[in-house]
Amino acid sequence: MSSGTHPQAAIANLQTGARVALLGLIINVALATAKILAGVIGNAYVLIADGIESAFDIAGSIVIWGGLKFAARPPDATHPYGHGKAEPLAAIAVAIGVLAAALALAVQSVRELFLPHHAPMSFTLVVLVTAIVVKELWYRRVVHFGRSAESTAVQTDAWHHRTDALTSIAAFVGISISLIGGAAWQSADDWAALFACALIATNGVRLLRPALYEIMDTAPRSDIVDLIGRAAAAAPGVLEVDKCLVRKMGLSFYVDLHIGVDANISVREGHHIAHVVKREIQATDPRIADVLVHVEPARARPDL
Repeated sequence: MSSGTHPQAAIANLQTGARVALLGLIINVALATAKILAGVIGNAYVLIADGIESAFDIAGSIVIWGGLKFAARPPDATHPYGHGKAEPLAAIAVAIGVLAAALALAVQSVRELFLPHHAPMSFTLVVLVTAIVVKELWYRRVVHFGRSAESTAVQTDAWHHRTDALTSIAAFVGISISLIGGAAWQSADDWAALFACALIATNGVRLLRPALYEIMDTAPRSDIVDLIGRAAAAAPGVLEVDKCLVRKMGLSFYVDLHIGVDANISVREGHHIAHVVKREIQATDPRIADVLVHVEPARARPDL
């Protein structure tokens, strides 16, 4: 037995995630513009690279926002399980964009090493400190929501902000070394840009992995599976739980369950038990959108 109810909590989380991504987009536009302008005026290629990375974040936030808005659509005739797969697809697109940005910036950073250098200007450090504080605070807010909602796309967007903060720290160190060390250390900001590229690429790989797992219907963390199994086993009339298969679709979970009941009860009684099991399971977590319960005779009859 099953029903196609899509929990309002999951839809609300998706809509909240879309608003968070939109606000992150506004922050990225402001910081990317400030970094690139400061980098050009202040002779700091690492700051320009950092600004370009923030510009890629703008594209990433747009993709995340669009993916979450699409994933929030309710099930329909052509998508009976909803549109939740749009969420990890958006995360995959963003992760691939991060890797592409890391490669492009690394190539340009290597080229800059062999070009004449001009010492960066000290005011660029103020821009970087501001960016680091803003990005780290925003990361903490977004990742908290992403983890509570178990949204792959929102957590991907959060780590975009953390990566941006890390690259800004690398830029700050590189420019500081260049300013303190003088002419002999003027290429320090380019080396810092290369280090930032390595950080960006590492995070790109880390972001890509969970999104691919979700697309492949990898089983979610074991605690929710155990919780579902215990709820089913505790339902009246259930003698055993044979299979408990759980998959994630966007911010919702779908459960396929096999339960064993007394072989001598009627079909009506078995159907009633299945309804109880479904109700008990959905009561454990509002993100469980649907439960398909297969009723079969228990392997051993209960003691009388």
